Amino acid sequence: MLEYQTTLKARCSLSGIGVHSGKPVSIHFSPAEPDTGIVFQRIDEAGTGRVIRALASEVCQTDLCTALGDARGEFVATVEHLMAALLAVGIDNVAIEIDGSEVPVLDGSAIGFVDAFEQAGIATLPIKRRYIRVVKPVRIDNGGSWAEFRPYDGTRFEVEIDFDTPAIGRQSLGLDLNAANFRQEVARARTFGFIKDVERLWAAGYALGSSLENSVVIGEDHKVINMEGLRYSDEFVRHKMLDAVGDLALAGARFIGCFRSYRGGHRLNAAALRHLLTDRSAYEIVETTRREQGRRAEMVAVSAPVYAPWTL
Repeated sequence: MLEYQTTLKARCSLSGIGVHSGKPVSIHFSPAEPDTGIVFQRIDEAGTGRVIRALASEVCQTDLCTALGDARGEFVATVEHLMAALLAVGIDNVAIEIDGSEVPVLDGSAIGFVDAFEQAGIATLPIKRRYIRVVKPVRIDNGGSWAEFRPYDGTRFEVEIDFDTPAIGRQSLGLDLNAANFRQEVARARTFGFIKDVERLWAAGYALGSSLENSVVIGEDHKVINMEGLRYSDEFVRHKMLDAVGDLALAGARFIGCFRSYRGGHRLNAAALRHLLTDRSAYEIVETTRREQGRRAEMVAVSAPVYAPWTL
């Protein structure tokens, strides 16, 4: 667990298209002061300059992606892959300018963001980082799906999916999250979908930018139609874990605990996070003690400020 907050060393930019809007978009990442958090600002003609904070309280949509802001006004959609990269790489504060309403999908995974942030470099700031430590189990059920937080000495994700197609079936993955594990095991897993759903999604205004270049597509014969095949044999559950990491990055602080889900998605992830943050007895805010020579840093509870971004 890092003791101090971080930001980027240098500004960096990426461009691409929105997977749902199909529109070209550029996004720029700049270093930010301590306690800024992750903040978005629309710089296109439709933008008003309003700052949209990457917090659970700003989530306005969870249908097929996670969006922040005002669903009927100014918003930024499909933030989950970007947020997952920021959390995993270890960046706490960054100012993001975007000239559209949707984060570019790149190749459908988070590896492009990870590469950009690692190339820009990470700077340590002189303010301590605070963590949300789960102290009791919190669970939410939704039909045949469920998600829960449990106490754990570290940050762990355990995700299980179950699809009624032999192309996917039932897959599960558990991972103690750190930058190296995320890059190797999760970051390259791409978003996926079914060819049978394409016309319905297009009619609803979704997946207008989806293609074989940024999505794994399962055909009517229950086979992956991408010529290159899968990047991992269980790429589907790895992408679901990527989404979960990104959705939970909206807590406002990193969490110490284990997140588990079965047949989850953006909506369930958001609901589970909200359930945790509204139960003040389920977590405590901690930071590391000062390191002493030869001793491992310990986490101690601290008083939360009057305004705490993790509260709802």
